[in-house]
Amino acid sequence: MSDPPPAPEPQAPPVIDTTVSHVARIWNYWLGGKDNYEVDRAVGDQITAILPDVPRLARASRALLGRTVRYLVAEAGVRQFLDVGTGLPTVDNTHEIAQRLAPESRVVYVDNDPLVLAHARALLTSSPEGATEYVHADLRDPEAILRGAAATLDLTRPVALLLMGIMEFVTDDDEAYGIVRRLMDALPPGSHLVLYDGTNVIHGERSDRIVEVWNSSGNAPLVLRGPERIAAFFDGLELVEPGVVSCNRWRPDPAREGGPGEGEEEVDAFCGVGRKP
Repeated sequence: MSDPPPAPEPQAPPVIDTTVSHVARIWNYWLGGKDNYEVDRAVGDQITAILPDVPRLARASRALLGRTVRYLVAEAGVRQFLDVGTGLPTVDNTHEIAQRLAPESRVVYVDNDPLVLAHARALLTSSPEGATEYVHADLRDPEAILRGAAATLDLTRPVALLLMGIMEFVTDDDEAYGIVRRLMDALPPGSHLVLYDGTNVIHGERSDRIVEVWNSSGNAPLVLRGPERIAAFFDGLELVEPGVVSCNRWRPDPAREGGPGEGEEEVDAFCGVGRKP
């Protein structure tokens, strides 16, 4: 009888550098979370000193996630979600929203961040009827994302691809559009793209100054794209009304979120939802 194969060596825990600010932790700080460090709060405060509106933008983008997922489940009939660049888990993650409405929903989260990997177990919960999984992969490797997602999702049936505030970290337009095109090309008709990114059309130079601070803080560099360049991500798709708009203007639900009111200023991030015909 041959000897049994050796047990796999345990994976080393991801290395988390608490001396350098971190995009997911800064975002967590703005959302009122506790998974952040002094260096993250320092950069977050430096940015909000330039533009106090940024935490409101963070909250608006989180509320947008809820509205778009509810739309996709309740109105578009989608039951599969591929959430790329998910960041740190917080209240009302994609799978929680989707499975609350349709328990059979299947959700795959994708991130390449060691901090998110360390928190992945918090994401790996699911209704008995559905599924929730995490894929450790890079946005710039669509093939790896699709291979990982195919273990949980049926890629012959409609999938909602969520790219929430992540494409701004791919600073080259051709590369960014190519990534989205490759991912959507692999999904069947009836699939949807949900995407938002930061802009500088509301606050102008102050938003540009934030980018300078961010890009000099040790975080992954980002670029702001205007609404027209954001709209280009949806080329070949059928845009869902109201089209590409500021995040707090996409089908707002005042009864649920308390706004936005007629006089509330738009946030400096634009979004859209598109359906693959």
